[in-house]
Amino acid sequence: MAASLAATFLLINFGANGQGTVRGFVYDKATGEPMLFVNVFLKGTAYGVATDINGYFSITRIPAGEYVLMSTSIGFDTAQAAITITANEILNKKLYLSKNVISLKQVEISAAKEEAKTEVQMSVTKITPREIKQVPATGGEPDLAQYLQVLPGVIFTGDQGGQLYIRGGTPVQNKVLLDGMTIYNPFHSIGLFSVFDNDIIRNADVYTGGFSAEFGGRISSVMDVSTRDGNKRRHAGKFSASTFNSKILLEGPVKKLDEESGSATYLISAKTSYLDRTSKSIYKYANEDGLPYRFNDIYGKTVMSAGKGSKVSFFGFHFTDDVDYEASDFGWKSTGGGTNFILVPEGTAVLIEGTVDYSQYKMTLQQADEKERSSLVNGFGVGVNFGYFLGKDQIKFGFEGSGYKTDFTYYNYNDAKLSQVENTTEFAGYVKYRHSGKRVVLDPSVRVTYYSSLAEFALEPRMGLKWNVADKFRIKAAGGFYTQNLMAAVSDRDVVNLFYGFLSGPEDLPKKFKGEEVTSRLQKARHLLAGAEFDLPYRLQLNVEGYVKDFNQLTNINRDKIFNDSPDNFDKPEVLRKSYIIEEGLAKGVDVTLKYDYKQAYLWLVYSLTYVTRNDGVREYFPHFDRRHNINLVGSYTFGKKLNWEVNARWNFGSSFPFTLTQGFFEYLNFQQGINLDYTQTNGLLGIIYGDLNTGRLPYYHRLDISVKRTFAIAKNSDLEITGSVINVYNRKNIFYYDRIRGERVNQLPILPAIGASITF
Repeated sequence: MAASLAATFLLINFGANGQGTVRGFVYDKATGEPMLFVNVFLKGTAYGVATDINGYFSITRIPAGEYVLMSTSIGFDTAQAAITITANEILNKKLYLSKNVISLKQVEISAAKEEAKTEVQMSVTKITPREIKQVPATGGEPDLAQYLQVLPGVIFTGDQGGQLYIRGGTPVQNKVLLDGMTIYNPFHSIGLFSVFDNDIIRNADVYTGGFSAEFGGRISSVMDVSTRDGNKRRHAGKFSASTFNSKILLEGPVKKLDEESGSATYLISAKTSYLDRTSKSIYKYANEDGLPYRFNDIYGKTVMSAGKGSKVSFFGFHFTDDVDYEASDFGWKSTGGGTNFILVPEGTAVLIEGTVDYSQYKMTLQQADEKERSSLVNGFGVGVNFGYFLGKDQIKFGFEGSGYKTDFTYYNYNDAKLSQVENTTEFAGYVKYRHSGKRVVLDPSVRVTYYSSLAEFALEPRMGLKWNVADKFRIKAAGGFYTQNLMAAVSDRDVVNLFYGFLSGPEDLPKKFKGEEVTSRLQKARHLLAGAEFDLPYRLQLNVEGYVKDFNQLTNINRDKIFNDSPDNFDKPEVLRKSYIIEEGLAKGVDVTLKYDYKQAYLWLVYSLTYVTRNDGVREYFPHFDRRHNINLVGSYTFGKKLNWEVNARWNFGSSFPFTLTQGFFEYLNFQQGINLDYTQTNGLLGIIYGDLNTGRLPYYHRLDISVKRTFAIAKNSDLEITGSVINVYNRKNIFYYDRIRGERVNQLPILPAIGASITF
């Protein structure tokens, strides 16, 4: 119904008042890549917009007449073209920007101000490769994983086996998209690297809360990553190697760009680590057997573009990760592929985007007890989105469908087996509208999802708004309702959890929670956020955001299960026999960001104050990622006669994480042979008596990383970069985990210097 209303609204507004439309794309003339977030406007008028992540623009409701269409961006010459607007017609136009060494400061200022006034920008960070490179290139290569750790509201649990927790949400509550396809684990076990190659990223949007109805299926946050199309003019590439890893990137035209008939391109990226081998000779002090991490990533993409801007992409990936600890072996594989498309139909101002994909993710954990622990999730996704501009306003609606299988096997601390095989399908539709007034920006949206395996509908209204109080002061707010089915099965006993199994809404849930009937198997959350933006003197920008995430229903592994949920145990309490439990949680906090970005200098200070609790009906506790204070200070400076030197630094401070104390030990007999077991002659296992859940606190964490880069121009299209970096400069002994049995402390990464080189061609 919402989609029908949206379509009707489009038809009513199209062609209203006898006005015309100019739409099209802006490209980098040297490579043919789309230009993101650049200004496009009609010279001498107030008509103008910024391009999206596809380089697409649409200026509507233009009175008939002759104009000059212009596009500007820092570091590029202005592109312009004479156009004639005819009533009730749609003009398609492409603009190409050529690089220029002259920076237009006044354009930079106006572009930033315009975006701040016309978009809500609540709890979202737009990331490009330029920003990622401003964080120290650990191991010689910049990586999205390293940049995400400095974002406001993001808590990182460690250099080894660490995970990202975003404003009180767990990793499974963060939706990660790569070119529209869901990625179930984007980070490798050593927390310095993601599966994404920085050199193929076009843009990454990270929504830490209050996101619109365009995104669903997750209750905390969204990370939307898109990749480049590949060079349309010439064959190019990059090769890099360091003491940590190596990488090769190849791209170029299958059919060179023709502005009338389009192009076809390829892009291939592959990277591998060898830290497990080099560390045995270079970093012996880190671990006498070497650092036990290795991974391999490969991603490929081909794009066919038409002359009018429509295009179709085919992509595929294969990511692997392996960790060999003394007490356990952990590994995962992720494989998938699909297609996405952009259609610019004739005779209508609607832009159509779509994705079809399939992926599979499997993880295994082998421990000394030799019991099977594994998790598999695989499935497909289909989505179609329609977008239309109404002056500075925009309406967007779409439909999604997905289906996946989960296969999970695990043993908890009481040696009870938990297993599930489930097939799940979901269907959703949404509509969102953005109104950009002179002072007020409104962004209402609504999403409807049907979880067919649960036979449940979810209605999720959401709202974002901004009030431009003054030219340099803006107030903003957002909120909404969110649901998801997919859950993770991990232990909350320790800070580091490598095994992060996936399963879907289980049936084996308690019938009541806190005395009330449990009527839904969905996980649910409600977000409320408010903030303010200040443009301060000396080119400083201050952003303050407060948030509350009410996780009013969560599903978790039952850590207290002892008995099988069978008729023989019907008289036992549900808390001792159900495999899964209902929880509720609350996350609240304040994030403060102060930024300076001008010419060669970049400084970014981020402070986060966070409170996170969970309640399982028996106890209220702090989850293992509850960190009260988190500070990140990032600096980058480019210098030298030709600006070919760059130094980057990042210092992170985090207050203590909760953990469960050990109260004592005992001899554990599991009586697998029944009551006839002669316990007087049998040697038992070492059992652990745990204290109250997460009532202890680990030591504080802090670390300084620095990198220095020197660039040498070799030829017209070829540069050599030499990068030196140091992780943990002052060799802070941050705790990784505490071996309860041996009574030994194991630390995170020590000081690790590295050197790397890369050559582009």
